[in-house]
Parts: sequence; C-alpha cells; structure tokens
Amino acid sequence: MRNMKRLLPFLMLAGACGFGQTKPAQSAGSTVPAARWPIESLLVEGNHTYSAEQILAVLGLKVGQVAGKPDFEAGRKRLIDTGAFETVGYKFAAGSAKGYAAVIQVLEVQQAYPAEFENLHVSEQELRAALREKDPLFASGKLPATQPAFERYKNWVQEFLAAKGQPEKIAVGVAPISTGEFAVVFRPAHSLPAVALVTFRGNHVVPSNVLHDAISGAGIGAEYTEDRFREILNSAIRPIYEARGRMRVRFTELSTEPTKDVLGLHVFVTVDEGRSYTMGKVSIEGMAPIDAADLLRDIDVKHGDVANFDKVDQGLETMRKALRREGYLNAKITADRVVDDGHESVDAVVHVEAGPQFTMGKLTVAGLDLEGEAEVLRIWTMKTGKPFNPEYPNYFLGVIRQQNIFEHLGKTAVDVKINDKTHTGDVKLTFTAEKPAEKPEGGGRGPGPN
Repeated sequence: MRNMKRLLPFLMLAGACGFGQTKPAQSAGSTVPAARWPIESLLVEGNHTYSAEQILAVLGLKVGQVAGKPDFEAGRKRLIDTGAFETVGYKFAAGSAKGYAAVIQVLEVQQAYPAEFENLHVSEQELRAALREKDPLFASGKLPATQPAFERYKNWVQEFLAAKGQPEKIAVGVAPISTGEFAVVFRPAHSLPAVALVTFRGNHVVPSNVLHDAISGAGIGAEYTEDRFREILNSAIRPIYEARGRMRVRFTELSTEPTKDVLGLHVFVTVDEGRSYTMGKVSIEGMAPIDAADLLRDIDVKHGDVANFDKVDQGLETMRKALRREGYLNAKITADRVVDDGHESVDAVVHVEAGPQFTMGKLTVAGLDLEGEAEVLRIWTMKTGKPFNPEYPNYFLGVIRQQNIFEHLGKTAVDVKINDKTHTGDVKLTFTAEKPAEKPEGGGRGPGPN
C-alpha cells in the first residue's frame, strides 16, 4: 500500500498531462479514435539495472503503434508484475501533428542479484536461454529479490524441468555463493541430506587432521549438493594449500555414501595438491601517497620464497595501518595474483585506494589545572593541520603514564570525533586524579609486631 500511495498522485498527474491535452491534428479521412494516437517516440527514465530496450519489450508498445491510455495501463501492469520495479508511471508530450511522445518512468527494486542454479541436473545454458525468452529482463544478468519475481521464475524453471522429463518442485531464495557475493539461488525444494563426515584422499602436504579441523565448521551439518560443497572446499580448504604455495590445488572427485552410525552423508574428497609455486615479484600498480618502496617493505615475502598469500595478506594489513598513521583513514589495499604456470611462480600486484587525507583538528584537555593543560599542549606533537594519526592519542596517554608526568594520575580517556566533510579529527583528552589512600581510623599505627 505504501508504494501505491506514492504512485497514485503521479499517475493522476500523468493522466492530466497526457490524455487531457488537445488531440494532435488528424489528416482527412483518418480512422484513429479520439483517445488513441500514434506513438512518435518512447523513452525510459530512471532505469539502471535494466536497459530501455528490455523495459520496452515488457511494456509491449512500439513507436508507430496507435495506442491509448488502456494500452499504457496494461503495459504498466506488465512491468509491475515482474516484481522488478517499485513504481512505474508514464507521461506524454505533444509530438508533431501526427502523434505524441511518451516517457516511461520507473523506480527499480534496489535488491537485485545474479541467478544461480544448484543440483537441477539439466543444461544450465538451455535453462538460461529459456528464461530469456520468457522475460526480457532476465538478460540483464540480475533478478530482483522480490516474492513476485521469485514465484514467476520458480514456475518457469519447474515448467522447463518438466519438459525435460524431470518434474521437480523448486525452492528459490537469496543465498551467499563462492565469491562471497549473494545470488538468487534455485535448487530442489525437498530437504537435502546433511554432511556428517568428511574423508580426504590424496593429501600429503597437508595432514588430514588439519583438513578435518578446517572443514568441520562450515562443512559438517551443511546440506549437501556437490556445487555447494565445492564452494565450502574453496573457501575453507583452498587457502590452506595456497599458504603452502599450492596455487593449483584441485578437488578432483567428490563421492558420498550414507553414514552408518548417524543420519547423514559421508563425503569423500580426492585432492590433487599440485606443485609448489614460488613467490615472484611484488609491485604496486598506480600511485600511492607514500613511497612505494617503504610500503612494500611491509610485505615480508621475498622473491623465490614459497608463495604464501597469508603472509601477503598480513603485509597488506600492515600497509593499511601505515597509511592510516599518515591520515588516510579510509585506505583500501588489495592484491591481485598473477600466476605463471610455466615458471611455477606467482606475482602479487598491489592496488592502493588511499582516499582523502585527514588532518588534526582541535585538541581539548579536560580535568587538569591551567599549568597541567599547558604542559599537555606543549608536548602534544600532532599539531593542527598535521596528518591525523588515530593511534597517537592513546600512545600519548601511555607515554604520560609511563613517564609519571602527573602525580596521582587516575583514569584517562580519549574521545575522537572524525569529520568526513572537513576531513579532520578532533581529540578530547580527559584526566582524573587518583583518590588518596585513606588513613586508619583513630590515627594509630597499623598492624605490626608487638
């Protein structure tokens, strides 16, 4: 109902601006009804995920066609029924004497994801081609995550399976996939057997207990399909091998059998560990705000070492912290792998997105007398306008406590406020005094020898 309330005023306006206008002049002997005029042009506004051609194909109207308000209402309904749009409206403007110009205005559903098909046992290429014939919007590569869209596509997939002699009820929903992204996943609706036990075969470089520990969290208890379990292997097991230079590890065969002691499947994974690759060149592509040689020293890998991308990732995190200390608080650092199978080596190409540099703004000191505040301001070295180092305030308080600059120093606190508009950081340092030790009542001596 919320979307309808947003839509109705627009449609009323569209009607007033369109069919309420003076009819374009008609030539003598014309048979065009008064409420239906030729369409001289059709434009689409507000689209991002779907092309104008795809939207107009669903709309079902073409340039040169004689159409009226009922035709546009029917086309608007076809677009709404796809589940891909929050709202759809239309407006008209006078064209030449022979017709009018029409504009279709859409607001797309924000949540749209690629389609993935699991364990359907049919040609995915044929299935995708059939869905493109059913719905021109499918060609965009993304499906809206709405119930109307789910129902339409589920029915089409079930029809396709039935035509292939595999009548199957389908479940559809949004789920994570191997890339770490989300997708609209189609799979059989019946409950799938769960993984109860995993046995690895062919492994020599990595002990079986290490592989079992790695797979137990994500794999044991998971519903089994071969595609899904391969995704788990790629996310949980592949990094272990790549940390040992086995860049071409493959899981060549998966087989299952029912377990004897518990309800579930025993999954057998045959591993081809591949050969060990060495580290090639590590380089920074593009400009970096800090000397590239200084940044690359943070990656503790050398040419000829066993390729270990765990160490590369650790180095990238060290690089990110170095950039943050120079005021680049939003820095992002990634690395691409360039594998050379001929030399059995792998290069790391580092990409740096430093973002804006933040500087020190205002320093406020609370809890000290004027003399103490003046001393803090004197020894504070991150002055206004200098690069903002988010680690410095806590480091500064640690030095003050370590050097015992203030007697009876109690708790201290740091409050940092980052301004993303001015790219500055304000710091407030709060000091409290330690309560003096209370003397024993009566003024007598404490416990001691008689």
